[in-house]
Formats: sequence, structure tokens, C-alpha cells
Amino acid sequence: MSIESIIQHYGLIALFAGAGIEGETVVVAGGLLAHKGLFPLPGAMVAAAAGSFVADQIFFSLGRYFRDKPWVRRAREKPVFERALGLLERYPIGFIFAFRFIYGFRTISPIAIGTTKVSTKLFVMINLVAAIVWGIVFTGIGYLFGHSFEKLIERFLPDKHAILIVGGVIVAIALLLGLWHWWRGRRTQAA
Repeated sequence: MSIESIIQHYGLIALFAGAGIEGETVVVAGGLLAHKGLFPLPGAMVAAAAGSFVADQIFFSLGRYFRDKPWVRRAREKPVFERALGLLERYPIGFIFAFRFIYGFRTISPIAIGTTKVSTKLFVMINLVAAIVWGIVFTGIGYLFGHSFEKLIERFLPDKHAILIVGGVIVAIALLLGLWHWWRGRRTQAA
């Protein structure tokens, strides 16, 4: 089975999961792959929006139902949690709509919102609209700038194997940084 057929077969499922876990980078890459014709643009947009919506609903529910658990209490100690609550108090509907577009707020905000008195119905409605807009915007960026991105890659990395190697190195570095950050956080909490 070729790489293209694997991406065609699992691409939208991977995009769905990546939109919920990683966010913009995966969704822009999904738009780029749609530009290359590996799957349809509307499918990529739906997968991105759905993945984002589902992940945020899960995080909101975790905040709502586990607000007194130690891991949520540790999250409350983070400065970004307090900033999220402050923005929520000042601009409740605007913040619920916009948190996914603000760097550093994407994962912690739905948990923070879940610990407040914001109704589940209100969060679901605003989260759905925001996820649809977000999925369309970021997938569209990848799709619209796909040709320019391909040209840039061809100019600086004409060898496709070099692109795979660079991509692999970037993923490995990101994983190592993530593990280091997780380990450091666990060590700090234990102290």
C-alpha cells in the first residue's frame, strides 16, 4: 500500500484526531493535502471542525465533572487558567468563541470554562459555531496557500527524501520537548 493510498484511506480520521489533539498545524496540513487532491476539501473542513468540537467538549466535560480532582486543581494553579477565567468573566460569549484562536489557550480554556457556571447548552452552541469557523479558516489557509507552500519546499528542499527527514526530525524534536516539559512539570509538582 502506497503512502498516498494510506493518506486517502486514513487521512480524514487522522485529521479529525489531529485537530482535537494538536490543532492548527495538523489542520493547515490537512488543507495542504486537500490541495494536493489526496482528499476532498469539504471533507477536510468537516473533519477539522468535528475533531476540534469533540475535543473541546471532552475538555469542558472534564472540567465540569472533575473540577475537584487533583489534576484540575493543578491546572487551576497555572497562570493561563486564571487569565482564561478573567477573559471569560469580561467577555463570556466572545471568549468561548475565540479561545481556540488564541495561542496558548486552546486546551486549558474549555477545562476552565467547565469549572464555571456557564451552561453546557451555551457552551455546546458557541463551541459548535466556533469549531466550524476554525475548521474552515485553517483548512482553507492550507488549501489556498498549498501551491505557494509546495513551491517554497521545492526551492529549499528539492529532494523529497530530505523533506521526509526534516519532517521526521521536527516531529522527534517536538516529541522530546513535550516529554521534557511533561517530566519537568511532574518533577515540579512532586517537589
